[in-house]
Amino acid sequence: MIASVQTDNAPLIELQDVTKVYGTGQAAMQALAGIDLRIEEGDFVAIMGHSGSGKSTCLNILGCLDSPTSGSYRFKGLDVSQLTRDQRAKLRRHYLGFVFQGYNLLKRTSAIENVELPLIYRRVPARQRHQIARRTLASVGLDGWESHNPNELSGGQQQRVAIARAIVTGPAVLMADEPTGNLDSARSEEIMELLSQLNRKQGITIVMVTHEPDMAAYAKRVVHFKDGKIESDEPNGKAR
Repeated sequence: MIASVQTDNAPLIELQDVTKVYGTGQAAMQALAGIDLRIEEGDFVAIMGHSGSGKSTCLNILGCLDSPTSGSYRFKGLDVSQLTRDQRAKLRRHYLGFVFQGYNLLKRTSAIENVELPLIYRRVPARQRHQIARRTLASVGLDGWESHNPNELSGGQQQRVAIARAIVTGPAVLMADEPTGNLDSARSEEIMELLSQLNRKQGITIVMVTHEPDMAAYAKRVVHFKDGKIESDEPNGKAR
C-alpha cells in the first residue's frame, strides 16, 4: 500500500465532494456537506469555525482517523477512501504526525521515552531511536529535559514533547488539533512560533484546527467552515 503512494504531479492532499453523515433516519446528522479541499506540500493551513461547523470532522478524515460517507480523499494520489482500516493505520504511521490539545503524553514515562514511542512501533533499534529522540527534543528547545516526566514539565514544555513525538519519524503532514487550547497566551505564541519554524525551515506541511484568530494568523492559509461546508479559503498575506 505504501509503495503505491504517488508523488508526481499530485497534490499532497485532495478532498473532492466529501460528505460525512453520522446516524441514520431522522437521527442522521450531516457533519460535512460536500467539501473540496486541496493542500500542497509545504503549506500551513488553519481550519476555523464554530463548534459543529465540521472542522474537527474534516481533520479526522484527513488524519485517517475517520472515513468519509461519500466523496474522494487522495493522499499523494492514493485514494484513501478505498483503503482498509489496517492500510489507513500504515499510512498514519508512515506519513502523519498528530498533536492534540491535551498533549496525550504517557504520564509515568520520561520525555525521551514518550518521543521514542513512534520509533518503537517502527522497530527502530534502541540505540538508534534514543539518538533520534534526543536530537528531536533538542530541535524543539528541550535539550537537557530528556529524563523529566510530564508532571515535572510546564504545559508549554509538555506540548513541545508532544510535537517532538509527532515529528520524530519525519512525517509529511503534522495534524494539530487546538494545539494551544490548554496554554496561556505567552506559551501559545511560543508553540505557534515553533510550528511556524517547523513549516518554514523543515518544510513540514501543517494542518491545524483552531478557534483562535491570533493562532490562525501564523498560518499561510485560513479555511473557514460553516454548517459542514467551506465558507471561505483564503491566503494569509500577513502570516507571522
